[in-house]
Amino acid sequence: MALTKITSLQNPKIKQLLCLQQKSSERRRQNLFVVEGQRELTRCLKAGHKAETIFICPEINNADYSTYGTNLKIHEVTLEIYNKIAYRGTTEGVVAIVTPHNTNLSDLCLKENPLLVVLERVEKPGNLGAILRSADASGVDAVIICDPLTDLYNPNLIRNSTGAIFSVPCLTTTSQECIEWLKCNHIQIVTAQLQDSVEYYETDFTKGTAIIMGTEADGLSPLWREIADCHIRIPMLGMVDSLNVSVSAAILMYEALRQKKTNDFLYKN
Repeated sequence: MALTKITSLQNPKIKQLLCLQQKSSERRRQNLFVVEGQRELTRCLKAGHKAETIFICPEINNADYSTYGTNLKIHEVTLEIYNKIAYRGTTEGVVAIVTPHNTNLSDLCLKENPLLVVLERVEKPGNLGAILRSADASGVDAVIICDPLTDLYNPNLIRNSTGAIFSVPCLTTTSQECIEWLKCNHIQIVTAQLQDSVEYYETDFTKGTAIIMGTEADGLSPLWREIADCHIRIPMLGMVDSLNVSVSAAILMYEALRQKKTNDFLYKN
């Protein structure tokens, strides 16, 4: 384990860290991203990502550095530097530069009758982070982002997911590739849309299912609408005609969980 101390904001490693936080183009070019916080980093490493460099503020974090693994580059930073590189103050004094362990569709190991969430062109990191939290809590098997407008390792996304991006298999692909893969694996495609749809609780989610959702502004593209096995909607009884996409996704995920739990109970009894 290599341990050094950094006392200047002009240090090249600090400049690299800030650049990775701020620019998605640099994250793609360097194939690196930034994780902030003890909980998030622990989940990140457990998911198979590799810490390239870890920055620790001893005034905040006095943990045994070996808990992060061996053969690591660890830099101790001053409180002033940590306050500059940290997005928030309650992250236990640790920030890391990480090499991603990328997942492809072919890497997914599906259990019987899996539940997947597919998001088309969702661009707000806060919404995607919230969806990942609900996916983790409701036992979703994977989240697939098609034709993404934000990268998976946007710091706001990681922060809003509270590390769920590392606990739920999550990957990006194109809509066409995803459709072909779903059909090949005999997974029913259920699109959330207002037009030509039935209320969501009338749909059978106990079989292998992919719930497809689009952006709040534009909804789903015709490609998904046309190939779907079922169109569903959430009843809207007030003046507004739509919910935040993360709220809608949570409702549908938990309906699937409710049906699966009920089905398991009936089967066992």
